[in-house]
Amino acid sequence: MSEKQTVSTMSKSLLPRIRQAAAGTNSVTFVGSAAGNSEKDLVPWSTLHSDATAVAAALQQKGLQPGDHVALLGLTSRRLVTALQAVWLAGGCVIVLPIPMRMGSIAEFIIQTRASIHYSDATMLLLDPGLSSFYESEAGDPPVIQLDQLSPAHTGLSAADYTPVADDPERLVIMQFTSGSTSVPKGVMLPHLAICANIDAMDQVVDLDPENDVLVSWLPLYHDMGLIGVLTTSMLKGINLVLAAPQDFLSTPADWMHWMNDYRGTITAGPNFSYVLATRALRRMADSGDLLNLSQVRMALNGAEPIDPDAVEKFVSAARRHGFRPGAEFCAFGMAEVSIGGTFPPIMRGLLCDTVNREALEAEKVARPVQSDLEPVRRLPLLGHPLPGLKMRICDPQTGAELAERKVGELQIAGTSLTTGYYKRPDLTAALLKDGWLRTGDLGYFVTPPGGSRPELVICGRIKDVIIIAGRNIYPEDIERAAGTVEGVRPGNVIAFGIDGSKGKETVVVVAEVKGDNYDQIRKSIRYRTLSVCGVPPKDVALVKPGTMPKTSSGKLQRSLCKQQYLEKTLQTLEDL
Repeated sequence: MSEKQTVSTMSKSLLPRIRQAAAGTNSVTFVGSAAGNSEKDLVPWSTLHSDATAVAAALQQKGLQPGDHVALLGLTSRRLVTALQAVWLAGGCVIVLPIPMRMGSIAEFIIQTRASIHYSDATMLLLDPGLSSFYESEAGDPPVIQLDQLSPAHTGLSAADYTPVADDPERLVIMQFTSGSTSVPKGVMLPHLAICANIDAMDQVVDLDPENDVLVSWLPLYHDMGLIGVLTTSMLKGINLVLAAPQDFLSTPADWMHWMNDYRGTITAGPNFSYVLATRALRRMADSGDLLNLSQVRMALNGAEPIDPDAVEKFVSAARRHGFRPGAEFCAFGMAEVSIGGTFPPIMRGLLCDTVNREALEAEKVARPVQSDLEPVRRLPLLGHPLPGLKMRICDPQTGAELAERKVGELQIAGTSLTTGYYKRPDLTAALLKDGWLRTGDLGYFVTPPGGSRPELVICGRIKDVIIIAGRNIYPEDIERAAGTVEGVRPGNVIAFGIDGSKGKETVVVVAEVKGDNYDQIRKSIRYRTLSVCGVPPKDVALVKPGTMPKTSSGKLQRSLCKQQYLEKTLQTLEDL
């Protein structure tokens, strides 16, 4: 039996896998602010595991029992990653809480953090000392333990003081809060067996190579792509990992590509907006003669938010000047409710789009291939095949009937890595899971590409976000991308939504972050672009300052919150200033 087969089949629990990976020679390298006062901090997985085992002993002495829920609030660092593994070793379930990325949202951050801690029934909060000023305990809060108080140097404990816990594949290991806009959290429950199944399935497609692969990530550890897709996968498979903090990337996007160059990164991941920022950085570097070497990259995953084919192509074009191989761009689909990975395309296949008649997609809910240059088009990325262990189907949202290829309906998923439901929300769980199938709320279809042997998934949008005008399903992403091309509008910072108009008919509102001061011309151009996409002008175009658009902690635009603010007249537009 091969080493890969041994790791994949040895257990449905994280713990034996962590121990086996720690027996290897690979490491995690913390860079940027994650490295503290150093330029980098290279830590063998074996060393991190030894430290984590000692921290687990300290947690056990403080009363942590298998099955307990533990909240973690901290910046990406060696200390945070060590504590995270320690909770698992002690049998706990981790809830990694978001940190405030915008200073203007501190009050909201404190309210949401406390709500998540109480809602998840956390028995303790492990807190980064650097964030102590953001969180003060109140009556009824669980005990707060500073991360530095758990270090072996502080406790005097070692790995020998740890009491091993029994493996239980059914025990929760991660509670992942969805990135919604409501005040009531939704905690996605993920047991050991679901995480293990999903990581094994991703590995089966990607074929991770501990000897040659290097994962590079700045993704937040409170988001499933960063926590499960990158960190936990590296930790369980013993892959070399270079780990930075999200604030490092956001302050200097070029650093991401420099880390890929400096550490010979072969695999990385990010949402669509991050590749837009990377494209600009790569262009500036190339124009100044600062060329990187990205020739070793074999997988640059784009996921977690709608993928813009134009943005992907621009990234490939800019990165190609730095040796990036076209084909390494990797457009995938995933969601917290399936652990992380849902569909993957073939490695080194690159971007492949389905170009369809936009009006047929909207009015007939059919993805009809375009036949002439005169047709209104929409290009949609093919997102690959369901990962091993997962089954997918497209169903009519009203009748539940399964639909044929190119028929648009709701994506439903069944299989090995599904969540067991939303914590303490049996009502939402019942709506989410029916007869073993998870109702995603995503609209999409399957299509077999030319020369392909199996259907691939295409996602069109979200059911709750669709704007219905004259019987047509208008996808807000189309309006947002069109408006994002207007001069003065910040691309990736546009939200479109529908509101009730006269006679009960839905109308369109567009909210856009802008720079400069030519507001009248910007509004006029947005109206024209919206009209060209959906055939009707927007009822209103609201312009806001850069950095004020409602977003989740992981950077996703919050349409529902933006709509709520607009309707409640709490959205601060430039007209209000």
